[in-house]
Amino acid sequence: MKNIIYRNPSDAQNFDIKRFVKSLNEYTKVSEKEVKDALTDFEHYDTLHVSCLVEVGTRLIADKASAEAAEKYFDAHAEYFDEGKFERLRRITGYLVGTLDRWNDAKKAEEHARVKHSVNSSVDDATRMVMLETQAMEHNLAYTR
Repeated sequence: MKNIIYRNPSDAQNFDIKRFVKSLNEYTKVSEKEVKDALTDFEHYDTLHVSCLVEVGTRLIADKASAEAAEKYFDAHAEYFDEGKFERLRRITGYLVGTLDRWNDAKKAEEHARVKHSVNSSVDDATRMVMLETQAMEHNLAYTR
């Protein structure tokens, strides 16, 4: 992870882990090693939106201190989650994209056929399996057409 985007991609700045650790330590004691361990999921990205760091920081503070401290940290950085300014990013075959409007039909079919994993815990395992099997069948049909 080399750059952090705060507003626009053109405003990307170098990531400073010591600065990030210092901001977390205003809410609870977190070591640099703990932060590096929490950021391992993002190591393969050259650029990252600051909202990802806020989510990691919120989780670390909640784990080490309290939900109230995590909420204070999140509230202090909530400006990066403004619905009007944040665009959804999708990672599809190595590309980070916001919209699919410039994709050709084959790439759109590939995205549609992807097996999408739900994080909704209200769906029981049996229902989730049926959903995944249905998506897998749709995936196979998309490539046979």
